[in-house]
Amino acid sequence: MGRFPEGFLWGGATAANQCEGGYREGGKGLSISDICTGGSRTQAKRITPVLEEGTFYPSHEAIDMYHHYKNDIAMFAQMGFKVYRFSIAWTRIFPKGDESEPNEAGLLFYESVIDECLKHNIEPLVTISHYELPYHLSKEYGGWANRKLIDFFMNYCTAIFNRYKGKVKYWLTFNEINGAMGNLGNFLSLGIINEGTTDFMHQVDNPQKRFQGLHHQFVASAKAVQLAHELDANNQVGNMIIYATTYPLTCKPEDAIAAQKQNQNFNYYCTDVQVKGKYPTFAQRIWDENGVSLDIAEGDMETIANGTVDFISFSYYMSSCTSADPAKKGEGNLLGGTPNPYLEASEWGWQIDPQGLRYALIDLYDRYRVPLMVVENGLGALDTIEEDGSINDDYRIDYLRKHIDAMAEAIADGVDLRAFTPWGCIDLVSASTGEMAKRYGFIYVEKYDDGSGDFSRRKKKSFDWYKEVIASNGENV
Repeated sequence: MGRFPEGFLWGGATAANQCEGGYREGGKGLSISDICTGGSRTQAKRITPVLEEGTFYPSHEAIDMYHHYKNDIAMFAQMGFKVYRFSIAWTRIFPKGDESEPNEAGLLFYESVIDECLKHNIEPLVTISHYELPYHLSKEYGGWANRKLIDFFMNYCTAIFNRYKGKVKYWLTFNEINGAMGNLGNFLSLGIINEGTTDFMHQVDNPQKRFQGLHHQFVASAKAVQLAHELDANNQVGNMIIYATTYPLTCKPEDAIAAQKQNQNFNYYCTDVQVKGKYPTFAQRIWDENGVSLDIAEGDMETIANGTVDFISFSYYMSSCTSADPAKKGEGNLLGGTPNPYLEASEWGWQIDPQGLRYALIDLYDRYRVPLMVVENGLGALDTIEEDGSINDDYRIDYLRKHIDAMAEAIADGVDLRAFTPWGCIDLVSASTGEMAKRYGFIYVEKYDDGSGDFSRRKKKSFDWYKEVIASNGENV
């Protein structure tokens, strides 16, 4: 018996706002990602409600997958993809978000993308909302803090569930929904721009709006699950979280409690609601400590209880340590925490911890007992084109190999793992920094942070390596 089950779904993952471009084509509206400027490791991307002439906005062109998707999907097929996780841009279907009728050009575009996948025997895994709320809903309604967005979201779900019935059976409601547990989630996850916020990394926080917005997303997700099941019994709907493995910095009991609390707040709060159908026991303390008083409408908790997800999908990039000592707060890791002295870090300061993925899989499966999918994992790095045109990304191969081995160990531990879709299987714009230089893909795209590049594609060394991994069902890594 092999390390991975027969029928395991190997593939890759992207997001519309980070790869499509064509930001005004086919009737597409303006999304919150379209008002973010480029950034870098040292310079935060800015949020500009009014687009500035002469300023570079990476999502406007991205890697122009809008015009290259047939070739890109053919390259995924060459690698042997069984599944392709991508997102639908809400603004292509409802440009402003609050229209009553969908945009036919947007529906046709994704129908063509889905058909292209099916032509190559690639299963579409579709994220419904991936960090690209229509900007109109942010500006006019205040983002997800406004309960009206539940109905707008359901109108959107109804359009795509009906249109792609029988073609798409795997759906994810909100990408990394627990990103809203932190400051960056105000804008990124919820489309809330609090007064005084000018750049992405230094957002003014409003916990009351943030937790209320999350509650509205929980209700919307549950309604979407119920609708998907009603329309097609074959539909499987998952949630999607960032899983941040957290260790106590020392064996000091206070550090262990701090790590436990961090796990509850970040890894369990949202997942308990979406999988168990109710808020966890520790939720009240989180609300009290943040000065939050949730407005829970009549019927909300019943809706949440009746709309639990079929599986859990998650991103895993790094782990961190937690200390009860405020002086031990660290830098680098996207999710904060204290650096682990036993781990190396990427060029962007993200600590590399394959064992943390095994830990995550065991933890999630033991707690929830539903199937799991790892739908984001990978190494963002600076790639160099050699004189002969080759890109020797052995560092990426090494990173993925160790994480695949960790998944195999978790499966041997009894975890029901169904899929692995490494992030940015083709180079795309970074969500956190808004740059192209931080590359993840098996496929290199000639597009650069000064806006130059002809969008040509070329295979990296990791392309053929991953092809062999898939062909051997994870035996040859």
